[in-house]
Amino acid sequence: MKVKKAVIPAAGLGTRMLPISKSVPKEMLAIVDKPAIQYLVEEAVNSGITDILIISNRGKESLENHFDYSPEYSESLRRAGREDDLIKLNAITEMANVSYIRQNNARGLGHAVSLARSFVGNEPFAVMYGDDIIFSKTPVTKQLTDIYEEFGLAVAGVRHVDAESISKYCSLKAEQVRENVYHCTDMIEKPTRDQVFTDLAILGRVVLTPEIFNILDKTPPGAKGEIQLTDAMAVLARTKGMKACVFEGERFDVGNKLSYIESNVYMGLRHPETKEGFKEYILKIAKELENDTSR
Repeated sequence: MKVKKAVIPAAGLGTRMLPISKSVPKEMLAIVDKPAIQYLVEEAVNSGITDILIISNRGKESLENHFDYSPEYSESLRRAGREDDLIKLNAITEMANVSYIRQNNARGLGHAVSLARSFVGNEPFAVMYGDDIIFSKTPVTKQLTDIYEEFGLAVAGVRHVDAESISKYCSLKAEQVRENVYHCTDMIEKPTRDQVFTDLAILGRVVLTPEIFNILDKTPPGAKGEIQLTDAMAVLARTKGMKACVFEGERFDVGNKLSYIESNVYMGLRHPETKEGFKEYILKIAKELENDTSR
């Protein structure tokens, strides 16, 4: 079965990005000229996804407004004769069938995903973590859905993580199937040093099967009293098995100040309107820094 649906949990407060996240949802922070959430939706669409559910909360109406038609901007651009810009703006509203639901209680990622049960039905679906923006030749979600369609099992997008960082993520018990593909039979969230299975950790993308909802119903709260998606996926891995894909791409955490700045540098050097001037500016700054350190 083809994966046609995606869920984007975007209900977090974004406290690491305060004070800006007090008034602007972190998913709406711009990477050059697009909000972060648009890069996620574009990745989903480019992966063959047709229906997207964004899980938000109070104060994030701007997410819905961004993917809605704007008569004010349309009229202004039309009067100015900027038809090309008008086409690009309206294309945002037509990329996919985007719907929304609120997570009224901050009970964790697992609880957020459980709210998608009626949207998902009996189909496989992608979960795209709202903080993780990944630029890649082949969309990361497509890398995962290809593996799902080959094996018929849930798939985790993973990376090899250094020993100091693994405790911040999760650790997968997995054996290699072929280059960049592993079979996973267990996982643990935020392991202590003696609990680590491997250096493989889930980062930003998974493809799940609808069995996950019954598991989530029985998953007790974990850290901070929240229902952890990793705990439910661990049960799925132990009972049915999962696949893991070491994905290709440059990943940025837009909920982290430094990583967010790095995402703008990365895209600023590639955006057709900014790349030449920005490259000159970076070289100028690099020379100034080099002169400062050589004194």
